[in-house]
Amino acid sequence: MKDIVELTREAVAAMDLEVVDVERAPLGLLRVTIDRPFTGQTGLVSDIKIEDCERVSRQLSRVYEVEGIDYRRLEVGSPGVDRPLKTERDFERFVGERVEVRLREAVDNRRSFQGVLQLSCDQDGAKRFVVKYQENKGETKQVAFDVIDVERAKLDPLLDFKGRKR
Repeated sequence: MKDIVELTREAVAAMDLEVVDVERAPLGLLRVTIDRPFTGQTGLVSDIKIEDCERVSRQLSRVYEVEGIDYRRLEVGSPGVDRPLKTERDFERFVGERVEVRLREAVDNRRSFQGVLQLSCDQDGAKRFVVKYQENKGETKQVAFDVIDVERAKLDPLLDFKGRKR
């Protein structure tokens, strides 16, 4: 799978897009998620258009055929509002945003945390990420972690559907 991810990244790199995720799903589905590279501007809304997905789909179909990648159907899309966070660069990009993080090992008998992502540096200058979250009693707590400690993570924005808040 690592080879297909690298192959996909190389094929999409020249299109001023980045590969967020490559996933093999049942029945031969190959799902590729794309986004614009981080330019330093904040904002959660992905500006991926259908035309971008079409261009990437055509490009990847050719590349996969030449490379002999086996799949029955290719699906290319944007990451959506609950964009997965996979790399250190992803975490850095979304500092200050609400996230949901599931750690590989429990901290204080918990593995899942929802809160605001922050970045901290220790005395040695090593980066650590922090999620500040609310405990049941309204008490603010935080958990620090490295990207390698994360099982999965995604954005968790507060959405307003016709005045109803989550």
